[in-house]
Amino acid sequence: MLQIGDEAACFSAVFALVALGTRSPTAASLLTAFLYVFVVMFRFPPVPAEQAARALRPGAPSGGVPAVALAGGGHDAPENTLAAIREASRNGATGVELDLSLTADGVPVLMHDETVDRTTNGSGPVSGLQLVQVKKLDAAARHRSKDKFSGEKVPTLQEAVEECLRHQLTIFFDVKSQPDKAAAVLHEMYKKYPVLYNSSIVCSFEPKVIYKMRQTDPNVVTALIHRPWRLSRFDDGTARSLSTSGQLWLGVLDVLLDWAHHHVLWKLCGVSAILVHKDFISVDYVQYWAERAVEVVGWTVNTAVEKDYYQKVLQIGYVTDSLLEDSDPHY
Repeated sequence: MLQIGDEAACFSAVFALVALGTRSPTAASLLTAFLYVFVVMFRFPPVPAEQAARALRPGAPSGGVPAVALAGGGHDAPENTLAAIREASRNGATGVELDLSLTADGVPVLMHDETVDRTTNGSGPVSGLQLVQVKKLDAAARHRSKDKFSGEKVPTLQEAVEECLRHQLTIFFDVKSQPDKAAAVLHEMYKKYPVLYNSSIVCSFEPKVIYKMRQTDPNVVTALIHRPWRLSRFDDGTARSLSTSGQLWLGVLDVLLDWAHHHVLWKLCGVSAILVHKDFISVDYVQYWAERAVEVVGWTVNTAVEKDYYQKVLQIGYVTDSLLEDSDPHY
């Protein structure tokens, strides 16, 4: 719940910025009042804490913190496949993160990228391929252990959910686009498998996706994904814009987006967790969100040293590419 101090600081900041920009106390007061009324009227309350805890804090081996295999653990097996889900379970994961895409005929399948080029022996956008075409692809074709997993297929969302339920794994559904269609598809999945309400989380970088999901089904546990400087920097830290002015403008937008995540968006969407890039998480940061009853999950945590830090110091869950060994940094 948004604390009184938070609320006062948040709207005081809005008032000060608008007043500074417009030099009009009246305009600043009206805009601040509008924002306050909007947040109060249209925000979603979070799901009950007990329900969120069942999804975000499932029992981990030896009392450890939750370990979530990114795309099923793309270092250990071909990402976003049934083989990856089985390997993740075998290697001790408590959950898996799965990437949702839609085929040309509207069938939800697992695929991280907009195209199938990087992970399969095919080419072209997922949205331009029929399910029958996607099912002919070899999802292990470009994996480092392609011989071991040769012939592994791209699964439908339903196939993946059923596999996760068989292995009692929690699921982080990562939605990147098409909020209306994705929310409708996931809502049907939750109706078909009600156990998902206590064993899964819908997450996205896009607040509109989470807001639409809560509109469609307010009983679903949700989380925002956040990486500071995402608009102005690529995943590896290089600048997105070639011009100084363009980069400066993107940096300003990043500051505003970061502020919105920490003061408005989490409350508006009623999220139960925030998934944050590992380089920006500290004990104080975890405490900040704990005071707001929001769980922090770190990504992507790929070394034994980092995992030990999460286990013993931060004591929060993390997302990783491998449950078996150190793997290359994942941005």
